[in-house]
Amino acid sequence: MGNFKEDIARCRAFIFDVDGVMTDGGIIPTVDGDFIRRYNAKDGYALAYAIKTGYKVCIISGGRGRTLEHRLQMLGVKDYYLDCMDKIAAMREYFAREGIDPQDTIYMGDDIPDLECMREVGIPVCPADAAMEVIEASRYVSEFRGGEGAVRDIIEQVLRAHGDWARNCMGVTPSSLVASR
Repeated sequence: MGNFKEDIARCRAFIFDVDGVMTDGGIIPTVDGDFIRRYNAKDGYALAYAIKTGYKVCIISGGRGRTLEHRLQMLGVKDYYLDCMDKIAAMREYFAREGIDPQDTIYMGDDIPDLECMREVGIPVCPADAAMEVIEASRYVSEFRGGEGAVRDIIEQVLRAHGDWARNCMGVTPSSLVASR
C-alpha cells in the first residue's frame, strides 16, 4: 500500500454498495414488495462512463427489487449481486471469475455489512456520512454523502489519474449503452 493517488492510478475495478452509497439510504416500500430509491444522476453518469471506458464495475448489495435491477441495467452494470447477505463470498467469486487483483480494487461501502469486503481490497473508500467504523476502515472519505455525489467523486478521481475522464465529449445515456451491447 503506497500513496493513495499512486494506488488509484492502478485501479481498474470498482465495487459499490447501493443503499447509503448510490442512494441516501432512504427507501419507500411499495405494495408489490419492491422499493423506490432516489439516485444521483451525476453518480449514474460516472458509473456508466467508467463502464463504457472499460473499467470493471460490480454492485454488491443487500438491497433488492426490480427497480434497482432495472437501474443497474440502464447504467450498463452487468455484474451485480442483489439481496446479498454474504458480501465477501460474492466479492471473492467476482474476483475469481474476472481475474481481478483485490489490491487494485476500490470498494465503496457505508455500513457494518461492508467492513469485511473493505478490509480485503487495497482501496476501501466511503461517503462522508458512513458509519464511524467504515470511516475508520477507509483510505479515503469522500466529501460527499451517499446518494449525493460520493460515487462520482471516486470514479472521477480514478479516471482522471488514468487520463480517461472527459476523454471524449460524446456522453453516455441509457440508449447509447443499449446500442453498444
